[in-house]
Amino acid sequence: MRQCDSTTRQSVRDIASNGDIFVTLTGFAPAAKSVVCLTKALLILLSNVSPDPSGNLGVLNYLPVVFPFMNRLKGLDLLALGFMTFALFLGAGNIIFPPSAGLAAGENLLPAALGFLLTGVGLPLLTVVALARVGGGMDTLTLPLGKVAGAILAVAVYLAIGPLFATPRTAVASFEIGIAPFTGNNPLALALYTVCYFGIVLFLSLNPGRLVDRVGKLITPVLLTGLLVLGFAGVLSPAGDIAPVSEEYRSAPMVQGFLQGYLTMDALGALVFGIVIATAIRDRGVTDSSLVTRYSIIAGIIAAVGLSLVYLSLFYLGATSVEIASGAANGGQILAKYVGHTFGEAGSLLLAIVIVLACITTAVGLLSACGEFFSKLFPVSYRAVVIGFGLFSMAVANQGLTQLISVSVPVLVGLYPLAIVLVALSLFNRLWLSQSRIFVPVMAVTLVFGVADGIGATPWKQVVPEVFGKLPFADMSLGWLTPVLVTLILAVIVDSMLGTPDKQGQLEAAK
Repeated sequence: MRQCDSTTRQSVRDIASNGDIFVTLTGFAPAAKSVVCLTKALLILLSNVSPDPSGNLGVLNYLPVVFPFMNRLKGLDLLALGFMTFALFLGAGNIIFPPSAGLAAGENLLPAALGFLLTGVGLPLLTVVALARVGGGMDTLTLPLGKVAGAILAVAVYLAIGPLFATPRTAVASFEIGIAPFTGNNPLALALYTVCYFGIVLFLSLNPGRLVDRVGKLITPVLLTGLLVLGFAGVLSPAGDIAPVSEEYRSAPMVQGFLQGYLTMDALGALVFGIVIATAIRDRGVTDSSLVTRYSIIAGIIAAVGLSLVYLSLFYLGATSVEIASGAANGGQILAKYVGHTFGEAGSLLLAIVIVLACITTAVGLLSACGEFFSKLFPVSYRAVVIGFGLFSMAVANQGLTQLISVSVPVLVGLYPLAIVLVALSLFNRLWLSQSRIFVPVMAVTLVFGVADGIGATPWKQVVPEVFGKLPFADMSLGWLTPVLVTLILAVIVDSMLGTPDKQGQLEAAK
């Protein structure tokens, strides 16, 4: 059976690729000439029919056309994407905080843990969903605010969660918890560690297309193994009986857990991780927006399940460590006492591996997200942004954890209500006739209360008017909730009264 010559087959592939369609031939008639072969190939191309990819001539076999933008992730790739997403979210704080909450909750462990999961896992998952619906970018999420206001908010979030605070903090936290017990907590050891730490982070971040392979398939399995050992040990070999309930968890343990999960502020991280997840999917050849959205949501669900299991096991570990963790000031000390009690000296090494890997993967996600965002916003390459921010983060990290926390907490506290309200409004955006009529006033009110909350977390909190402290839920760091809900109701009423806006007017408002 005769074949189309290689030049003709390549011509067909070239023509097809220009139309974003990849076609290969299984030939036509036994005696067909190249021109006939090419002509029929073009007819197939135009009629959206593609033969089985072989290049042989013969009877025409009609099979579905293969579009590159319809590429789908295989099961293992999707699982690796979920593992990568899980690793991005699992920083040192996510590991050291649940044990302290579990120790305080004691016998009210279950309702406290459930409340914690609602906000500590639920809010980040909803944020991933909201970003997946708009393609992963925060710049698209903020469009209803207008170009300038949206850009300012996005830049503030990326800088706060990136080089100014969160990224340097991953290095310092992993050093103080995982490395300092072996080297001592001194400036020289910290400097040497941060050089090695950010060297690894930069290596992993400079090629975002390999994140699924390097983080999802290599680092995360090691991290998961360490977490499984730690989690199973905490559940199967508890250090003692469940602790008595502390006063703060006695009356409303679920509410207290809800608030503690809220204060993890992982939704801020989810805002910047959305673009990393979407980019990782597209780098796998998936360009259809509906598939990017679907895979992003699946990855978020896989990460949420993993985080929930980690949180539950660490809650129980903390609740049963009262006999060995007396006097522990935080979850890191509780974990250190537990692994020392259960595993001996090897336990310190296990904890160091888990903490360091958890922080590295989070730092890679933050740095990659900043690179993606700022390289699109300004005329500068992704590589330049990543290297510049990585070196800057290394310098900031050497200022120490105490100094970082004292500066970062007020900023993060101020931004968090804005992030939550932005995500909530975006999830329900199909209910509004005009998105700008809803987003602008509601976000403006949220900004006022976010600034007040931020100032309230500083030594100058006395300048905040007393009325802010008298609002419902103000003692739970949720004083902004009632004013924002009232503003939302009023905005919805006005939106329905004004009716559907002119599209041209909407475009002008967005500019």
